[in-house]
Amino acid sequence: MRLVVCVDRDDDLGRKAGVAGPVVGREQVLDAATRLGLADPEDSDTNALFAAIHLLDELRQGGEEAEVVALTGSAKVGLLSDRRVADQFDQVLRDLPAKSAFLVSDGAEDEYLFPILASRLKVDGVRRVYIRQSASLETTYYTLVRALKDPKLRAKTVLPLALALLTLGVAAAAGVVSWGLIALVIILGVYLIFWTFDIDEAIIDSIRSASTDVRTGSVVFGFGLFACALVGLGFLSGYNVIVALPAKSPLDRVLLFTQAGLVLWLVGAFVWECGRAIRRYFLRGRFPRSFFVATTSIAGIGLVSYGIVFTVEFLEGVLAAGTLPLIVSTLIAGLALVIGAGVLQQYFRSRTAADERAATSAAPRTG
Repeated sequence: MRLVVCVDRDDDLGRKAGVAGPVVGREQVLDAATRLGLADPEDSDTNALFAAIHLLDELRQGGEEAEVVALTGSAKVGLLSDRRVADQFDQVLRDLPAKSAFLVSDGAEDEYLFPILASRLKVDGVRRVYIRQSASLETTYYTLVRALKDPKLRAKTVLPLALALLTLGVAAAAGVVSWGLIALVIILGVYLIFWTFDIDEAIIDSIRSASTDVRTGSVVFGFGLFACALVGLGFLSGYNVIVALPAKSPLDRVLLFTQAGLVLWLVGAFVWECGRAIRRYFLRGRFPRSFFVATTSIAGIGLVSYGIVFTVEFLEGVLAAGTLPLIVSTLIAGLALVIGAGVLQQYFRSRTAADERAATSAAPRTG
């Protein structure tokens, strides 16, 4: 069987038409496309869905056994949306004995998911859907107005401008424009970091996961709460140290703050990973391999961090020359653990891939 796969990475089907993925079957996909077209006639995903149905009909007319599916992601395009698409595709493959697939796309954004599909099934090709429009409508004003109605584009363009105007307006009203400029730089810097690494998405995903853990009575919530408390205590310990030594230079205070809180931060990370590992153990009956990689990385990062702090103190003359061998040993041990964690991760990946190949070759073939 050959699949015709249409990917809606930003979940227009769910947000606009109330259709949850995966959508499997010609009639179901046709109904989803019709509902999306009625909800938003200008959405290009509608054309992609119809194009997928058209390709399905072509394959069936050629005598091939084929089926069409539509996969949906999340309005917050990134890790969460790609994970949802991958999970839905795995669900489809469990139900349909497919051997290859065609990807139907309405743009480059959906084609970012090509590696996810190709890692699970042979992909024979990609068919991109182009929408022909009237030239009289393609004015700059019309294009900008229609584009700014897209929530994703507004979040990336309008939000930073709004933050800048709001910050400068409040600073000007208070008569502290210079502080407003400083606050503006900080706010935009934090925004760019969150946007670049999808931190906001990770935070939202963590909150949802914590809510689920509370409702289901999962042990990971208690471990997570304890880990957050340890991190908070680390910041409090560092703050108490620098408050007690106000005469120190700014660099010395930063070093003392880091030294005071680092142990608690590392312990908090270890407790967090223990909670995740215990939950996976209860769900699957075995300890996850990622736990050993994570704990090795935590230990390595901790040693490297301490080595960097000690190195700066040595260069500042705080530590005696006799401590240099200990500093070098700490840095080497930390780097070895970090590299070891990467090697361990690659080893576990190769083992998992080998196990999957063995399971596939051992599975009975039907045909």
